[in-house]
This record gives sequence, C-alpha cells and structure tokens, in this order.
Amino acid sequence: MNESHSNWQQKVFPSALAISIGFMVLYVVLGFLGVIPSLEAGAVVGEASRWCERVSSSMFREPVNALSNLGFMVTGLLMFWVLTKDKRDTGSNQFHGLTPVSMLYAGAAIYLGPGSMLMHGTHTDWGQWADNLSMVMYILLPWLINVKEMGRWSVKRFFIVYIAIVVTDGLIRWFNLSIGIDLFGLSIGLWCISEALYRFWSPQFRWLSGLVGFVVCAVFGIYPTEIIAEFDKYWWVLAFWIPAILSPQAPRYRRTYSPWFFAGMASYIIAFSIWLTGVPDSPYCDPDRLFQAHGIWHILSALATWCFFMFLRTERKFQKNET
Repeated sequence: MNESHSNWQQKVFPSALAISIGFMVLYVVLGFLGVIPSLEAGAVVGEASRWCERVSSSMFREPVNALSNLGFMVTGLLMFWVLTKDKRDTGSNQFHGLTPVSMLYAGAAIYLGPGSMLMHGTHTDWGQWADNLSMVMYILLPWLINVKEMGRWSVKRFFIVYIAIVVTDGLIRWFNLSIGIDLFGLSIGLWCISEALYRFWSPQFRWLSGLVGFVVCAVFGIYPTEIIAEFDKYWWVLAFWIPAILSPQAPRYRRTYSPWFFAGMASYIIAFSIWLTGVPDSPYCDPDRLFQAHGIWHILSALATWCFFMFLRTERKFQKNET
C-alpha cells in the first residue's frame, strides 16, 4: 500500500512537467501553422498593443508579455517538486505533501501561465477568456481555503464549491452575460477579509471583518465616498460579508506571517504599481523595450504565488496553552 502510494507520488511532478511542456509544444506547432494567432479589435501589427508592447507578426503577438508567463509555470512546477519531496504531515498542514488542496494550488499556479500566454500570444477572444479563467481559478483558492477551515468544510465540499464558482463564472464570461461583478477583483478583497478573520477571529470581529474590504478598495483607488455616491455600480461590496457568513467558528490553526505573507503582498503590490505603467498612454511605455512592464508584472506575480505557497506551509495547530 505504501509502495503504491509512493509510486503515485513519484509520478506527479513528471506528469505536471510533461503537461507543461506539451502545452508549449502544441502552442508552437499551432502557431507555426498559423492556426491560433489573431488580432484584437483595433490592434495593428507594428503598433503598440493595449499592454504597450509592439504587436508582432510572429506566433506570439506580444512576445515578451506572452513568454514572461513561463514564470508561473516554473513556479507551479517548483511547488509540485517541493510537495513531492515532503514527508506528509498527517497531523495538520494541508500544504505539506501531495494533498488534494496543495495539488490544486500548484496546478492553478501553473495554469496562470498558459491562460495569460493565450491572451497575449494569440490576441483572440477565447484567449482572453482563458486568461480570466486562470486568474479566477487561482484567486478563489486563498479565501476558500480560509472559509473551509472556519466553516469546517470537508475537502469534498470545498471542491464542489470551488468547481461550481469556476464553472459558473466561466460560462457567464463565455456567453458575455455580465452581472456587474469582477470576480477576480472581488476575490482579492475576500481574501484579505478572510485572512484578517482567520488571524483575529472573534464573535465581534466576525461581523466587522467586512469593513476590511473597504480598506482594500481604497488601496486600489476606490474610496468609500465613491462607493456611496455610486452604490448602484459598487453594490457588490455587500459580498464583503460572505467570509463572515461562512466562518462561524475560529480556526484551529495558526500561521506565521513573516516573512512569506508580507513578501507576497509586497511583491503583488509592487507588481500592480508596475502594471499601471504598462499601457500605451503611460510616459514609461516603450513598445520595443525588452523588459516590458506587463512582463515584469507577470514575473513578480509568479513570485507572489510562491510566497503565499510558502506562507500556507507555515500553518500548524494551536497548542493547548495558546489562545
């Protein structure tokens, strides 16, 4: 039994590596045959794309912005490598060893690469859909992992909820059925809210935790006065209390926030500030520069996924004498 389990573990990393290489080979073949490259509406070969880089006639419409997504694939593969080498911690941490949740996280980190590459590489509508799907598949995980613990969900329930949200959002975007919610952006807020609740859970803070979402909005330039003045546009802030509703119990585990959590947040915030400069009307835009702002955003965001992976690996059960 143990030998069979060990053999299965040994196949996980090679399988993830083979799938990643297979994707790149398939992309290159289809690109060489001219099957997948297209052009976004309004884009012209030789002019700056909406992410600054000059549009190429090659199989990668934005070569730097597309290939910088290899950072996500490498990072996700490193996660699988680490998990494969772990001795399974059967007592507590679901990010030690190849557990369903840890493999889902690593797999979602890898898919961030192909998803974004399909958008920047092909300039197709379905490439944009794949890119958004990859972002949603990743960003749902941190806050759902948190409410899974505070709601005492089983792994089965966690996967059912996760898959249901991903499929629903994917269908809504595929058929352009806009409901006025950016699930990726909202989930960043839900993650911060649920993380604050995970760290400071109390019956009182449980219902105050939704206010953390307004702080997150302010960080990204959406202030409370604007939300109140245009509530018909920002009605989705009501979702800030979803973690409170789904988290009736205090977590049984604690996490160490320094250095990995803070490093991940710093990496993402720096990446976002750089992302803002990667547009044609920015004074910092140079379409022919090797180090494109959007490409740097990809690399730093990949680094952030690694930092948060390492952060989640610090989780351990509370000791009896801890409160």
